[in-house]
Amino acid sequence: MSEIEASSSASATPRPRAVRAGGTALTHSVVVEPAAPGDDELAHIPSAAFFDVDNTFMHGASSYWLARALAKHGVLSMRDIIGFAWKQASFKFRGTEHHGHISSVKTSALELVAGFPVDEMRALCEEVVDRDISPRILDPVRRLAERHLETGQEVWLVTASPVELAGLLASRLGLTGALGTIAEIENGCYTGRLVGDLMHGPAKAEGIAQLASERGLDLEQCTAYSDSANDLPMLRKVGRAIAVNPDSRLARQARHYGWTVLDYRRGRRAAKLALPAATAAGVGAGLVYLYKSRDRD
Repeated sequence: MSEIEASSSASATPRPRAVRAGGTALTHSVVVEPAAPGDDELAHIPSAAFFDVDNTFMHGASSYWLARALAKHGVLSMRDIIGFAWKQASFKFRGTEHHGHISSVKTSALELVAGFPVDEMRALCEEVVDRDISPRILDPVRRLAERHLETGQEVWLVTASPVELAGLLASRLGLTGALGTIAEIENGCYTGRLVGDLMHGPAKAEGIAQLASERGLDLEQCTAYSDSANDLPMLRKVGRAIAVNPDSRLARQARHYGWTVLDYRRGRRAAKLALPAATAAGVGAGLVYLYKSRDRD
């Protein structure tokens, strides 16, 4: 079973907190800031905004930065990182990234962290969010999320990244919560298995539907944001879909359905053509960093 520990504050103004996702069908959720009990004005708002994370809320892939931190701390080897990087880059070059490919990479990663303490993973996630991910948050997208919050809507991150990482990022941003991939935990350590499915593709649509049912949200009144055609199931599940820095397939679908497109890239054609090369270059830079770090150690 997944362990998501509850924390609370004794101060007069409660701080955002995570609560255990158990006892309901919500196996993928971390609630960061639930509606205040008895606050009818907030409790009966039936809508939310759902944001993909990688290349939507931030530049790049959140899991890459976590993998780099795991390698730096000796949890993953250079061979592991190179293997993951090669798979990711080859999928990008061929344009064949889909649930099966993503799942194979994540499954390999899960097996490698089997036995790793959850507390240490959470500490690593704090390090990664504060040092690597926060500076890469897209300010225009952050402002969009803040506007949703200002109107009384819930705001959720929805990502294939580990729920520990996603929940912490949501907390740092002051959002309502996060839906992420949950790794099974026993005796305070990871088992190398998943709880439920990878939060990717159709699972995102199923996840927000579960969340809507649990929290009384009207999906027709909800908004979803993503950069990738992999998230079309989620985008089609809500009343308002918005493409952010879309890949070519999602851009076509957005035109077909008349969805809003927000492009914060500089030179859209250049960005599109440079994506595979940038992915490979980013991987290469990360590997050089790791080699240098090990030499210094």
